Amino acid sequence: MSIELVKVPDIGGAEGAEVIELLVAEGDTIALEQGLIVLESDKASMEIPSTVAGTIVEVLVAEGDELAEGAPIVKIEVAEGETAEAESASAASTESASAEASSEPAGEAAAEAPPQPATASSAQPQDKAGKTPRAEADAASSAGETSQTALADAAGGSPPSATGGSKPASSGTSSAASSAATDSADSASGVYAGPAVRKLAREFGVPLDQVKGSGPNGRVVKEDLHAFAQNAMSGDTRGGMGIPEVADVDFSRFGEVEVIPRSKLDRLTAQNMHRSWLNVPHVTQIDSADITELEAFRQGLKAQAESKGVKVSPLPFVIKACALALRDNPQLNASLAAEGTELVYKRYFHIGMAVDTPAGLMVPVLRDVDKKSIWQLAAEIAELAEKARDRKLSPADMQGCCFTVSSLGNIGGDGFTPIVNTPEVGILGVSRAAVKPVWDGADFVPRTLLPLSLSYDHRVVNGAHGGRFLSRVVTLLSDIRQFIL
Repeated sequence: MSIELVKVPDIGGAEGAEVIELLVAEGDTIALEQGLIVLESDKASMEIPSTVAGTIVEVLVAEGDELAEGAPIVKIEVAEGETAEAESASAASTESASAEASSEPAGEAAAEAPPQPATASSAQPQDKAGKTPRAEADAASSAGETSQTALADAAGGSPPSATGGSKPASSGTSSAASSAATDSADSASGVYAGPAVRKLAREFGVPLDQVKGSGPNGRVVKEDLHAFAQNAMSGDTRGGMGIPEVADVDFSRFGEVEVIPRSKLDRLTAQNMHRSWLNVPHVTQIDSADITELEAFRQGLKAQAESKGVKVSPLPFVIKACALALRDNPQLNASLAAEGTELVYKRYFHIGMAVDTPAGLMVPVLRDVDKKSIWQLAAEIAELAEKARDRKLSPADMQGCCFTVSSLGNIGGDGFTPIVNTPEVGILGVSRAAVKPVWDGADFVPRTLLPLSLSYDHRVVNGAHGGRFLSRVVTLLSDIRQFIL
């Protein structure tokens, strides 16, 4: 018998992913690839599987712990005959995960950084000069000295001193996790923050000791740096972008209340939407597509769909129409870069679909939609939606999106104004189809109309661009024969 230590695998660069559920306990017998814990990052919830089969000897994490790649999860007692096979499977899994991570577009830093100009190759060389991450951080710190002093003056303080102590980890954290947490509290500043946050602070010139952490145990996260920098530059530290904060109200004074903490994913979704609303000048255009013939065609597919085990809703047609309209209107398939001085035009068509889950809103991505059939899209939509609801989406499932579709068709309503998921520049809202009388030149006839609401970033997309795009989507849905043209 031997003891194997299972660690967190590559999770797409996510830092400080929170343990929200333990799936095993000491003494449990588990199989290869059986789930151990559920992690929740700022992008998705994901189940971490075991790389070996055996018996749980010790669980090294607890709910609420924040983990990164390489952090220990459990110790497993493995039979000698299974060790070699487990090592081989683990190596193959790691190799596959690395290959998948390297194939992802690097531009999906989403709310963290503006997209970079596209190049001939998606794989960028790194550390050509042999610099270590620490050397890069020191260089960034030196380069940002002037801006750091300016920010400190604006905030009414001074740059961070060279003294301070480490902040201890939470008492509920395991010894291994406590060690990792303590390492992130740099003794040079006495601030509880991870390496990535510290590097970003150096690049921004933000004095970390003046930033109030909103993470667990007062941990400083990237959103805290963004808020501090915005407030310092605006000269107002009361709220983001100089906007005064809304005062808290004690609602219990008026009657019985129930207070329920929001999930991490729910909180971060709210922050991203708030940031997008404040930074992106939104315009929404509204139209309706006549999908009478589409619905008749879709109803005729029922028997074939049942034989394939696939349910065909209007959504695959809408997503396909969006991909074809993006191909014809590239302005909606672009993103701002280089502080707004450049536009990145994407030559691929990856469409995100908003999925409502108990943990919060998730947007898994369907890739190369323009090259796939309605059958393929219907199957992928069902698979990704199920993974989202079961918290099994990986970071790779959420990255590389060009344009988002948010459908409320199963809920109702005649229209709404969706918020652009920056750095994308457009999002299509789909409401519930309804049969309405339409004048055909001689009489009113019943037609099935699908309300569509297109929101776009007016810095990139003007009214003519938006109008042509939405008109193209309406035309495609009204006559799906044009899908093949």
